[in-house]
Amino acid sequence: MKTFLIGVMLLCFTSSPSACEFDNVTFDNKFSTARLTACKELASDRYLLIIKPENTPINDSAWYSFKVSSKAQSVINVTLKYTDGNQRYLPKISSDGESWEYIPFKKNRRHENKISFDLKVDKTSVWVAGQEIINNEHYISWNEELVQKTAFKLAVLGKSEEGRNIYQLHSSSQSNEWLVIVGRMHPPEITGALALFPFVGEFSINQELPNKFRERFNVLVIPNLNPDGVEKGNWRHNANGVDLNRDWVTLKQRETQLVHNKLQEIEARGGKIIFAIDFHSTRGNVFYTMPTDYGVFPPLLVNNWLKELDRLSKNFNVVIKPGNNPDKGVFKQYIADNYKVQAVTYEMGDNENRKIITSIAKLAAQTLMTELLKTKKEQFLGDN
Repeated sequence: MKTFLIGVMLLCFTSSPSACEFDNVTFDNKFSTARLTACKELASDRYLLIIKPENTPINDSAWYSFKVSSKAQSVINVTLKYTDGNQRYLPKISSDGESWEYIPFKKNRRHENKISFDLKVDKTSVWVAGQEIINNEHYISWNEELVQKTAFKLAVLGKSEEGRNIYQLHSSSQSNEWLVIVGRMHPPEITGALALFPFVGEFSINQELPNKFRERFNVLVIPNLNPDGVEKGNWRHNANGVDLNRDWVTLKQRETQLVHNKLQEIEARGGKIIFAIDFHSTRGNVFYTMPTDYGVFPPLLVNNWLKELDRLSKNFNVVIKPGNNPDKGVFKQYIADNYKVQAVTYEMGDNENRKIITSIAKLAAQTLMTELLKTKKEQFLGDN
């Protein structure tokens, strides 16, 4: 009997390619980054939308993204119900996919996996999503713009699991010292992307500090390591259903293998990885670091950098959380264990003010450049 009832309940929802087309309202999930699993019309102005992850188990980071339109101007009520997850990202709306506003919503007191909100809709589609949409095309445009305006060069690092290009940007110097920057392992972590763009931008501009930095250091940037997950609107994983930031021990995924092979190639040619940073989002701002006594060099570099960032920051608290998780498979641990240098996971809060994200990212880049330039080459090797 239970199996029969479940089957009847599933039939109440529509999940075919045209499933979310009702008499008056259409919900669209046929675009890059979309995540909408099924829809149900509860009344002519009330709709239930089901949001499921790509696979389970999975981090509790329910991402959603869809378009909605109506044959006639009206106000509809939408309830989002997450399967295998709870509310994390605040709903936002956009008429052009670029400018976004928060949508007032109500939490369900009984069920943490439900929220509801009202939408004004008409014939023109609007986007609704948990965060601003930054798709693969956005990265391609950003890459090309950076290359046109700066000394950075663009190349294809390799192909993702589904054959999408994974791009690398690099600035070359005459030295063998390399700074590595990686982004977008987790598709919904938009504030991490919003930090990476201005952070990298500071390294590329034609000013005294970045010019001096690029004269000494090579810079390798891989801004979008998970283009398959981005395209699919995944909550967390790549096309194989794997969390890339848990794969840095086994290196079973093509994306992590590409980075590993690139760094190994650099060192095989006489280069030295001297620092690495990966960008993410979480519920609050935090910098995850390696313990100063872990055996990475220079041991106090990150503490000195982040203390200076904190000193210069206004209305922003720099939270430092050291940690050592050798079996977890995270990128910063991989860098520490394989190259014996400092690495930081740079996490921006989901709801942090976007102007603050930009200003802190620029200041973080400037202070990091200053700290790295103060560091002698032999100190990265553990020699005082």
